[in-house]
Amino acid sequence: MGHIAFGDTPLSRCHYYRNVCDLPATVDPPHVGRIVARCGSVWAITMPAVLGQAVKVWMQNQGYKLGPILSHPRSKRWTFIIRPDLPDEIPLFAEMFRLDVSIAREGGTIGLPSPADVGTKFRAWIVRPDSHVRPSGHVIVEAIRAVRAEKTARRRRVMTYA
Repeated sequence: MGHIAFGDTPLSRCHYYRNVCDLPATVDPPHVGRIVARCGSVWAITMPAVLGQAVKVWMQNQGYKLGPILSHPRSKRWTFIIRPDLPDEIPLFAEMFRLDVSIAREGGTIGLPSPADVGTKFRAWIVRPDSHVRPSGHVIVEAIRAVRAEKTARRRRVMTYA
C-alpha cells in the first residue's frame, strides 16, 4: 500500500484513521464532519490531563510504546486508545472511578480529532497515530497505579518533614 496522507477533510482523515491506524472510524454525522471510533476492536481510557501527562512520562521511562493519545482541552482530559484487553471487573472500574478515570469498552464511542473541528478546542492529538500500535489496557492501569502510589509516597514524605 502506498503512502496515505493524514487528511485535511473529514473523509480523508477518516480514511487515514481506518487504513493506516486500523481504527474503526466513521464520519458521524457527515454534514458536521465529526469523526468517531466505535469501541470494539479498540477501547479507550480517559483521565484528567495532569494524570495523563504523568502516565505518558511513566510509560516512556519504562520503555513502553505510547500509541495514540488525544487531548480534550476544554474538559482538561486525555484519552489513551488501547487494546481491548481489560477484564470486566467491578473492583477495577470502582478503583478507576475513584481516580476520575473512565474506560470506554465495547459499544462506547471515542471522538477523534477532525479537520472540521474549530481549532483544537474539542480534540487534539498529544501522540498522533501513525500505525496500528496501541498499548495494552493493563499497561495503562499499571501506570495509573504507579503514578498514584508515587504521589501518595511523595505526600507522606512532605508530611513527615513538615
